[in-house]
Amino acid sequence: MSRLMRLPLVLLLAGLLVGVASPVVSDDGDDDVGIDRDIDRGADLGAAARAGQWHLGALRLPEAWRLSKGEDVIVAVLDTGVNGRHPDLAGAVTTGPDLTEAGRTLWGPHGTAMASLIAGRGHGDGRGVLGVAPASEVLSIRVTLENGDPRREKQRSAGHDALARGIRYAVDHGAEVISMSLGGGSGAWEGSAAEEEAIQYAIGRGAVLVASSGNDGDTSNRKNFPAAYPGVIAVGAVDRRLQVAGFSNRQDYLCVVAPGTDIVTADAAGSYVVSDGTSSAAAMVAGIAALIKSAHPGLSPYHVRTAIELGTRRRPADGYSPAYGHGVANALLALRAAARLEVRASGVPGPGAYFGAGPPGQAPPSRAPVVAGMLMLAAAMSVRVIMAHRRRGRDSV
Repeated sequence: MSRLMRLPLVLLLAGLLVGVASPVVSDDGDDDVGIDRDIDRGADLGAAARAGQWHLGALRLPEAWRLSKGEDVIVAVLDTGVNGRHPDLAGAVTTGPDLTEAGRTLWGPHGTAMASLIAGRGHGDGRGVLGVAPASEVLSIRVTLENGDPRREKQRSAGHDALARGIRYAVDHGAEVISMSLGGGSGAWEGSAAEEEAIQYAIGRGAVLVASSGNDGDTSNRKNFPAAYPGVIAVGAVDRRLQVAGFSNRQDYLCVVAPGTDIVTADAAGSYVVSDGTSSAAAMVAGIAALIKSAHPGLSPYHVRTAIELGTRRRPADGYSPAYGHGVANALLALRAAARLEVRASGVPGPGAYFGAGPPGQAPPSRAPVVAGMLMLAAAMSVRVIMAHRRRGRDSV
């Protein structure tokens, strides 16, 4: 999950108005640099929140929105629940089931934050948080509890397969993109067969799955699920300078990185928070996937992932690294790559449901070479029969 800190209105405005760093408390107690964007002194909290969204420019979203805003795409947010009454999410959220079996305490701060990064619509005249795909719709499915919930460990150890059930529910209710900002605590260090089967079920039905890579890159750097499952777009985090954040996990299944520090989001209480973490980065890439699915609905999950990986900035010198993946995600470039892929992929099937890092591909190998060999063998045998018949004919004369 992201490292969240609720900032009172005065603190958030002060950090934005005078250009000083607003503190964002990390999991280990250290302070990270906060927002430093200036706005007019008469602005309210909504305007301050909008001014603090530095990632909008980094992802080239104003240009990307000329091509797509995520219309007609449902993005399932598998998280801690979403407060659809927040003014920036009004009319954007459908509430699905609570699969945690834990009740409504501490409902939705993290999930609301992630939903706002995907489908936030802002409010008023230039106020509030805008999501990457502001015309998309959110399907909220509660599959985990907040970091501060005392029942969190008990819920995780109970083994109810909430995530697996949530993925299947999302697909069965029309989700084309599934966002799982479950890295660094809410995710798991070991996968499960139920989750992997659910992921393949989703991919086989055309859904794009996105997950955060995890937030312990500067310590244990553990393999994190669901990001590590084959076929999932695993996302790490970069800072304002587009350099990999220290906490971002570095693994060979990482696909791309995206902004993940000093991120302003909606809060379940109706206000705003500032956060660090790969959770925010994953939510943004889920929004980019929604932009692509809206503009190019015929693209498979494989081609959507390829477009996101091709449409990056700051690509590593060798084309890939465990820290950057294929580079820094960029909405405009990903949409352009998707347009090129749609032309090339027309009528050409992509790989099977099981793609990406992990075990060898599960799609059966092509039988074309076998069939061709059998035909050649049959032809050779026919020639031998004809030649033998002719020799016997000549011997009898």
